[in-house]
Amino acid sequence: MEHNTEGLAADYRDIIRRLGEDPQREGLAETPERAAKAMEFLTRGYHQDLDSIVNGAIFESSNDEMVAVQDIELYSLCEHHLLPFVGKCHLAYLPNGRVLGLSKCARIVDMFARRLQIQESLTRQIAEAIQEVTGAKGVAVVIEAHHMCMMMRGVEKQNSTMKTSVMLGTFRESQATRMEFLTLLKRS
Repeated sequence: MEHNTEGLAADYRDIIRRLGEDPQREGLAETPERAAKAMEFLTRGYHQDLDSIVNGAIFESSNDEMVAVQDIELYSLCEHHLLPFVGKCHLAYLPNGRVLGLSKCARIVDMFARRLQIQESLTRQIAEAIQEVTGAKGVAVVIEAHHMCMMMRGVEKQNSTMKTSVMLGTFRESQATRMEFLTLLKRS
């Protein structure tokens, strides 16, 4: 990992120079190393896998009612401009004999968010991962986020929110189940 940090720092030093700045001036002297470490942190999801994240926290349960987790903060980088998008993930699943440890839902969101992403793919990756580890009858994921690539550049729209959803299994097949989840989201 250290070698990667050094290489990234050299690249950031070059970028700073190409922008017309002096990477040796006092305020920027340590910036390439800090930026490299920050980028490694922001993309640490590439070095994580579902089995390690879940770490056996799947528990047998006779509960067959909806399990929903709302307002999981997420921070990601858009793969088109490497600018942040930030928001919330809401997810639900219908257990089929097994439930997932609560903190693992947030860890799964983080694992996929900490990669270069588009929100549409992120939403699907989270839903499919929850489905895979729980064997649930259905999974629903909704993400709402603000994209800096749209706010800081381009059209510069400050108040726009992107919402994406993925519905699997019963959430896709049953309007009543889908509506129950969406109604739960509105109650907060």
